Amino acid sequence: MKKMLFGFGAAMLLSGQAAAAVSVADIQITEWMYSGNGGEFIEFTNMGSTAVDFTGWSYDDDSRLAGVFDLSGLGLVGVGESVIITETAEAVFRADWSLAASVKVLGGYTNNIGRGDEINLFDASGSLIDRLTYGDQIYAGTVRTQNATGNPLSAADLAGTTVTANWVLASAGDRFGSYVSTSGDIGNPGFYVAAPVPEPETYAMMLAGLALVGGIARRRAAR
Repeated sequence: MKKMLFGFGAAMLLSGQAAAAVSVADIQITEWMYSGNGGEFIEFTNMGSTAVDFTGWSYDDDSRLAGVFDLSGLGLVGVGESVIITETAEAVFRADWSLAASVKVLGGYTNNIGRGDEINLFDASGSLIDRLTYGDQIYAGTVRTQNATGNPLSAADLAGTTVTANWVLASAGDRFGSYVSTSGDIGNPGFYVAAPVPEPETYAMMLAGLALVGGIARRRAAR
């Protein structure tokens, strides 16, 4: 019976995380650069209200095939967290942009994007989560992300699946917090200024679970 109670307490502790893993994902493409001195990269940001488990998720370009580049290594992506995939080796990319160890980076993808292309994000079931179709030669007045990244002017600009004039090029010291990398590229990989922050209720649920488990443990010790 004691083991059952302790197990119940642990389950309560994990309930918030478990619920997060199965909730509907709101992951958006928030930044990209198709060509750079330090290599191309794509940024995904969790714009939802719960963490999302990237196990089994994948990326592809305009061939639109789920499973091409596995994103499982990104693990659990928290609310407001931005993660990066790049053609460059992870360590090289991280050093070029002086990224903290806390920023998740997956390097070495080979399904590279071009000047006009698509970015497609799939979940573990192969369902399309987000798509960005872009190309300055295709969509007049839109950005060419060579040596500088494309960024949306607001979170509302993430709703569509085609690039618009509301995606602008990064410049050092801009509203997105962009800066110049060691290799001379300009961008802000690893964070998105309009990203949501975790709700206090999330922390409250975790603390309640910890308190429950702690109380059960103390009762067990007293006996």
